[in-house]
Amino acid sequence: MEGEEGSSATPNVKKRVFKRICVFCGSRAGYKSTFSDAALELGKLLVKRKINLVYGGGSVGLMGLISQTVFNGGCHVLGVIPRALLPHEISGETIGEVKEVADMHQRKAEMAKNADAFIAIPGGYGTMEELLEVITWSQLGIHDKPVGLLNVDGYYNSLVALFDKGVEEGFIEDSARHIVIIANTADELIKKMEEHEPVHDKVALGQSWEVNQLLESNVGSPKI
Repeated sequence: MEGEEGSSATPNVKKRVFKRICVFCGSRAGYKSTFSDAALELGKLLVKRKINLVYGGGSVGLMGLISQTVFNGGCHVLGVIPRALLPHEISGETIGEVKEVADMHQRKAEMAKNADAFIAIPGGYGTMEELLEVITWSQLGIHDKPVGLLNVDGYYNSLVALFDKGVEEGFIEDSARHIVIIANTADELIKKMEEHEPVHDKVALGQSWEVNQLLESNVGSPKI
């Protein structure tokens, strides 16, 4: 089971050190207090470990809880938000450093570039879409950063079951299934992520992605 993975790390495994973690989470708080409690717990743990936060910007829902907790704790907060979502009535007051981007695609790329790892806590369509994209990027070989899923109060049980169904039906490789690191508490999750070593077969070489990134970054640059 995924929940048991990483529980017996060997002494030779070098733990990762995270300076910045990107957290995907809901712009709503949800109906259960356990969701808010989990966001606060994760925020306090990031502060305790002196880990800075990268997130989707704004101050509403779970986004607001975790960003305010990290900011108040003295760690750096980077909120990446598309221009269309900047109005106060949509995203609330901005917290920490805010990077305005053109659209949702640029937002995800910027969040990924500025983070050493990813954690998804409960959220809606946007949260799940962001989670699935960084899982896919890992499978493709675009990055090898740990991807954590904080399964608060069983919120993601059905999604995890769908991943398992994908393996069972031949759409997901068993090794790729283990890209996602799952735990029920923030402390357990970060410990697993620190010990995580990528073991899945990558679809594309990382070098090919780096070349593409270089080409994209030069779009619009003056010709020499």
